[in-house]
Amino acid sequence: MIPFLMPFRFKEIWRRYGQGPFSLLDVGAGNHSASKFKRWFPGAHYAGIDLDRNYNNDKRDVAAMDEFFEMDLTRLRFEPIPDGRYDVILMAHVIEHLKNGDDVVRGLVPKLKRGGIMCIEFPGERSLHLPSMKGTLNFHDDPTHVRVFTAREVSDLLRAQGLEIQRAGVRRDPMGIVLIPAVALRTWLKFGFVGGGTFWDLFGFADYVVGVKPIESTSTDAVCAGPTESLRASAGR
Repeated sequence: MIPFLMPFRFKEIWRRYGQGPFSLLDVGAGNHSASKFKRWFPGAHYAGIDLDRNYNNDKRDVAAMDEFFEMDLTRLRFEPIPDGRYDVILMAHVIEHLKNGDDVVRGLVPKLKRGGIMCIEFPGERSLHLPSMKGTLNFHDDPTHVRVFTAREVSDLLRAQGLEIQRAGVRRDPMGIVLIPAVALRTWLKFGFVGGGTFWDLFGFADYVVGVKPIESTSTDAVCAGPTESLRASAGR
């Protein structure tokens, strides 16, 4: 059973691995991400990627990292990361900050073990039409957002790299909706305002896609080498 207060981004990982040993590559390791992950998965191996391991992290967060790769994702220089090493690749609210987010995904898929999962979450098209709010409820509330993706586009991208889509759609976590009053009160008392993220599940701000790398080799493996014109056409908005 999934723990009551577990963040949405960890739930698919729990369904597959529970608290058993596995390795995670967290793309975007700031904002206390390592500590939050180890709270729920203390026996797992945590590897993070970011421009700076200290980005909104403290000593406890840095200590929770088993590996760290300091790099600019947009440069697509992923050679230091071993191929076929990780059971899970997590990209939660990263690709919308990258002009070449699709190329970043292509470059990271080879780092996934066969049978492993890639979980990607991002603001969906719906976020373009939500009201503006401090803490981000509309896509344009965050000036570092550069590109809107759709669940279909990201699903097609992962399929083109040989992954099978296990889940995809709008993020609407029932527990996140139930907890809105408590979260709103807590954030108001702590920060003096209620952030837009409190209402993401209620309004369907984010989309998500979960892809699985088949255990057996498939004919699509050749596609994993790089971008294709057919993919670019199918992803056109």
